[in-house]
Amino acid sequence: QAADRGVEHRHAQLQRRVDVGHRHTVGVVVMAGEPVHRHTFRHHIKNGTSLGLLAQSYMDQGALVPDQVTIDMLEEAVDQTPEAKGFIFDGFPRTTAQAEALDAFLASKNMEVSATIALEAHDEELLVRLLERGKISGRPDDQDETKIRTRFDEYNQKTAPLRNYYQAQNKFYSVDGIGAIEEVKQRIAEVIANLG
Repeated sequence: QAADRGVEHRHAQLQRRVDVGHRHTVGVVVMAGEPVHRHTFRHHIKNGTSLGLLAQSYMDQGALVPDQVTIDMLEEAVDQTPEAKGFIFDGFPRTTAQAEALDAFLASKNMEVSATIALEAHDEELLVRLLERGKISGRPDDQDETKIRTRFDEYNQKTAPLRNYYQAQNKFYSVDGIGAIEEVKQRIAEVIANLG
């Protein structure tokens, strides 16, 4: 069940395999270096910050967190780690507006997105996995099929267009996200190994 497990493992593998000296994110935006997006959300939600509480209110409804809330979190995280040579944005951007804002923000830091790796899986497979994850994690947005399908609808309307956005920049790579963690990890590693 690689599509929803092994996130930390993927980050560790990406950190070892991506050359952090070069500029090179469902998807993972690879710039090299530190995982940002999921850790940032967890930090804000766990600590009950104003951004975390706002984000949680949307997540509880099965909706995507508004662009500006997400962007504010990520900009804060990047600014707090000026020594990093790059970042891995797992699950971000999720809209074209977020991608444009990310590009503008990174340009102000003399950085750019190197690649977008999209882990592909069918909705019904993801539904089963998310419901199972909800039983284990207790996340309310993963325990309600209606909320999960709402997320799928939002994905199709708001996130799927990112494929065209990054294809136009020759930065989009599709990876089959179904299979054992080691299989998916190898597919991702092959994409990363072939990055310029």
